[in-house]
Amino acid sequence: MTASQPLVTVIISCYNHAPYVEEAIKSVLAQDYPQLELLVIDDGSSDDSVARIRPLADAHGFDFRTQPNQGLTKTYNEALARARGDFIVFLGSDDVMLPKRITAQVAYLAKHPQTGIVGGDAEYIDNASNPLPKQPEIIASTYQLCFDDVFIQHLPNTKRIPPIATQMYRKTAIQEAGGFHPNIRLEDLYIWLKITHLGYSLDRLPLLFSRYRIHNTNTIHNHPFMVESILSIYREYNNHPAYERVCAQVIKLYFSKNFKENPKFARQLTAQLPLRYWNFKILRRFIRCIGGTFFHD
Repeated sequence: MTASQPLVTVIISCYNHAPYVEEAIKSVLAQDYPQLELLVIDDGSSDDSVARIRPLADAHGFDFRTQPNQGLTKTYNEALARARGDFIVFLGSDDVMLPKRITAQVAYLAKHPQTGIVGGDAEYIDNASNPLPKQPEIIASTYQLCFDDVFIQHLPNTKRIPPIATQMYRKTAIQEAGGFHPNIRLEDLYIWLKITHLGYSLDRLPLLFSRYRIHNTNTIHNHPFMVESILSIYREYNNHPAYERVCAQVIKLYFSKNFKENPKFARQLTAQLPLRYWNFKILRRFIRCIGGTFFHD
């Protein structure tokens, strides 16, 4: 290992991702960057994940450990404590790295010491690793996000945070942020805010870095969990001038996603929305979700 080639630690925590974990691991092993440390943890899977990972660990010599299920944040914190790399990648055990990704991110972080996290673009894939018909927009140029950009991410016209599957972290930034909170399961938003609040930037490059698997178990589809988690994380920054407005925007966003499919949850959301953030559109949808027929969307 040299100063020009700092060590990168890739951490994969697997829980019941037997159909995908081999592809994830092989995508790390196929990287052209020579200074890689791979830590793989099976977090109490009940499927045959361990049986699929073990032969790869024996063949390639990476660090593989099994444990009873304890959740992602605790697993990440324990892996970070033994990670030797200057830069850290948390790769989902159902996601895939694209070639030369590590090389590009290391080069960027080496030139930008105030960047705490760097990501890029991702291709969305299905359970069979086929590209989905609808893909995210590819950005045209590099941009940086500060704390305010991350904090107000649900407001219109804000810069988009790079997909989780594409991100690389500066280890010292994670350490300064105190690592992951063991009781907060939406670990990505929590650590983004912590790191950018310290003055680091979160940068997005116009490069395709990963393949991100979309399926029904993605946390993002659990709307009650998402709202509760986002609002609980935001409470730590309740002295921010935009705090109330941002929380209201989160509530309105998820209300709009649920007023048809989950009207009970939508009604619960409106109880948390201050009256000054109501408008005719919210009122019309509220009437619909309580069974009214005065208005139609």
